[in-house]
Order: sequence, then C-alpha cells, then structure tokens
Amino acid sequence: MRIAVVGTGYVGLVAGTCFAESGNHVTCIDIDEEKVRRLHDGILPIYEPGLEELLRRNVRDSRLTFTTDYAEGIADAEVVFIAVGTPPGEDGSADLKYVLAAARSIGENLTGYAVIVDKSTVPVGTARKVKEAVASTTKHEFDVVSNPEFLKEGAAIDDFLKPDRVVIGSESPRAAKVMNELYAPFVRTGNPIIETDIESAELTKYAANAMLATRISFMNEIANICERVGANVNHVRKGIGTDARIGSRFLFPGCGYGGSCFPKDVQAIVRTSEEYGYEFRILKAVEEVNERQKHTLFEKAEKHFGDLKGKHFALWGLAFKPNTDDMREAPAIVLCNQLLEAGATVTAFDPEAMEEAKHVYIGDKINYADKPMDALDGADALFVVTEWNEFRRPDFESIYESLEHPVIIDGRNIFSRDVVEEMGFTYYAVGC
Repeated sequence: MRIAVVGTGYVGLVAGTCFAESGNHVTCIDIDEEKVRRLHDGILPIYEPGLEELLRRNVRDSRLTFTTDYAEGIADAEVVFIAVGTPPGEDGSADLKYVLAAARSIGENLTGYAVIVDKSTVPVGTARKVKEAVASTTKHEFDVVSNPEFLKEGAAIDDFLKPDRVVIGSESPRAAKVMNELYAPFVRTGNPIIETDIESAELTKYAANAMLATRISFMNEIANICERVGANVNHVRKGIGTDARIGSRFLFPGCGYGGSCFPKDVQAIVRTSEEYGYEFRILKAVEEVNERQKHTLFEKAEKHFGDLKGKHFALWGLAFKPNTDDMREAPAIVLCNQLLEAGATVTAFDPEAMEEAKHVYIGDKINYADKPMDALDGADALFVVTEWNEFRRPDFESIYESLEHPVIIDGRNIFSRDVVEEMGFTYYAVGC
C-alpha cells in the first residue's frame, strides 16, 4: 500500500517507519528542509529505542522516503496520515492550526480517492473540520478517519507493531475496509481492531490518557497520606494492585508525570468539557495534584537542610521518563528552577536528555556531568528524578564518599530504604 505521513515528529516518524517495516511504501512529508535532509541520512530528531535501526533499514530498502513537497509525497497515496503537532493553547485547548493547514495542503495535492487519517491527538469534532478543510481545496473523493495513536515513549516500536488494540473511527465502509487491510499485519495474534463512530474514536485517546494520569495522581495522594500516617506506599500499592479489578500498572508514586501526552491531553479534555457546558471536576483535581507533586522533592530538601543558599546538588535524570530524551513538562525542570531560585547550584546527568536540556529548557543555568558519578563531586545531596535502569544498582560506597552529606532524595523510589540507611545515608522517598 502507498502511504503518506504528514509530520515527522514522534508519532509521524514511528508510524511511517513501522508501516514501511510491514512492506508498505511510505513517504513522510515535513516542511523543515534541514530535518528532511538529516532524516535521509538516518539522523533522528528524537531518541526512541529501536527506531533508528528500523528507519535506516527501510530508507536503505527504498520503502521509506522523506520530502518537503506535498505533491511528491501524496501522489498516488491510498492513505494519508496527519501526524502534526497539536500544542495546547493558552487556555489548554488543542491548537488545530497545523492540522487544518496540513488538511488544506493534502486537498490541494490529491490525485484521486484517498483515506485521510487523523493520527494526531485531537479533540472531538476535529475530523469534521478536517473534512471541511480538505473539501475546500479538492474535487477528488476522499474519506476522513480518526485513528488515535497509543504509543508509550520508550516502548513505541513494540506498541505500534504489537498493539493492544487499533481504534478506527469512520462513517465510510470503504475507508474502514482500507484501514482494516492496512492494520491486518499488526493484529495477527488476535488483538482487536475496534470500529466505531468518529467522535468516539477521537474521545478514546483522551479518555485513556486521562485515566492513566488519574491513577498516577491518585497514587501520589496515597503516598502523601502514607508519609503522614507512617504507612508504606509500596505495601499499599501491592495490596491494591493484586485486586484484578484494579491491576498493578500505573500505580507507582513519584514526583509527578510529564511528557507530551498526559499534561496536554488532560487539559484538552477539561477544556472540551467546558465548551460543552460540563465541568470535569476529577481531571481538574488530577492536574492540581500533579503540579503540586512536582514540588515535593524540593520541599524534602528544604526540610532537611533549611536554607538552601550556597548548597550544591547532584541530579540524576532530566527526561520525564526513562528511554526518551523528552523533557516536556518534566519534573526535573521544576526542581532545577526551584533550587536555582533558592540560591543552590546543580550538576545533572541524564543518558539521553542533556542536549535537550541545554538547548531548550534549562540551558547553561546548571552544570552537566559526563557520567552519573561525576555529578556527585562536592554535592550536598543526590536527587533521583528519572528511573533510568543504570541508576538502580549504583556503587553506594562511592556515592557515600563523594557526597558532602550522605543524603539521597529519591523521587522514583528506586532504592531500598533498608539498604541505603544501613550504609549510613539519610534517605527520603515518596510515600515510604
């Protein structure tokens, strides 16, 4: 099948590469000439485990190409995916200007019937707007389908190639048939392709992310109660996670969620609800709890040291989660800014996100270490903010010797309290 993907961000690159991997001919379109040139050379703008190898292989085998030319990219395409950004507006609602601009450009360059697919996370009603935008610039037949993505950063390749489910929102049997044929290779083990109306498909992605964000904020609330009553959140988590009605996933407390999806999607569904005259009280609380939770590590340091002016801290982890370089809405940004405002200094290490931090978020306001242990030199305490695997079993004796004060503030509960306290550390975790 011939496929075009508009947008070479996270979703567009993963989708385009994985469709090519299953034998389709895919052209990815982006208006950024330098980005397209680098992609042709196999240089990715993001870090995602396994993606670079797949992309290079499919470029080499001529199944995957990149262009800035809509006419070239869409020529003879049977399916055209819109995978451009939907950044939040000032009020938290999704900004659709890139989606609708892409839709108009697609319409201008259609050469025949095509299925146009909303792959970007978009609010209810977007497919109707896309249909109007395409229709305003073409006389060719087309259908618009909603096909939300459910990709976890750090595990996106597996999520795409082996999906739990595929959701297809369509009002056209012809388009639904095309989409079923396209996704058939990915669901051979029996996972479902769920066909539904367009509005339900559009809402499904928001509902899924909102539910997961709610579980995280709920467990952070439980963790905060545990600290006050002397309970252990890890025991509570296991106690409720073994209940089949609840399950064990997304029950880990910490210093707040971040990334490109949860914060944006929670805000968007709240704003959509308001547009339709409904107040989504639970999700407003989820947002509030998460923002407050990002301050918890700073508060623990302040409680231990008092005045932080002149203190120096080591920080392990900048990305919002492991196996990505994504720092959007990352708790580390909040923590670094709070420490700097308090007069402290910071040296950070992250396996993938330091370049992103230098160029986009924190710049040269903090120092960066080449290795995790290098960040500890002269530090008064160690913060653990992202649970990269390489942080889980460190040399605690070397950490003890490097720190000015043997204090660890663990925002992801990756260490055993018994182990670190037996070695003489003062250990602060979340809820235990």
